[in-house]
Amino acid sequence: MNEIDTTITMGSSNVYADIGMPDAEGMFVKAQLAMRISDAIRAKRLTQAKAAVMVGMTQPKLSNMLRGQFRGVSETKMMDCLTALGKNIEIIVRSAPRGQAGQVQVVSREPAGHRRASARPVSSKIAKMA
Repeated sequence: MNEIDTTITMGSSNVYADIGMPDAEGMFVKAQLAMRISDAIRAKRLTQAKAAVMVGMTQPKLSNMLRGQFRGVSETKMMDCLTALGKNIEIIVRSAPRGQAGQVQVVSREPAGHRRASARPVSSKIAKMA
């Protein structure tokens, strides 16, 4: 039998960067927003059709977004979806540690006693702008 040389490489937390996608950081943030939208839809026990009406998009477009096909859907539209689903969004700007690039983080902070399908704190580094 022939042996196959298999090398396993540890990836980063951003699969888009790992596979060399353009705008990997932006895609990662959108993926995290899409997960939060999916969580909100699941928590409200909505069908995709009902959720689509609530967020102001077609069911096929919502379905595509939830499956990771979110090119053409802006971060602003995704945040609008979250607010339409009853989620508050806070944008906090603070200094990064000296000598480090800033980060964009999508973090869920639900009130005590609120049940979530899953907790998924994530962050995405954004390249330092010159």
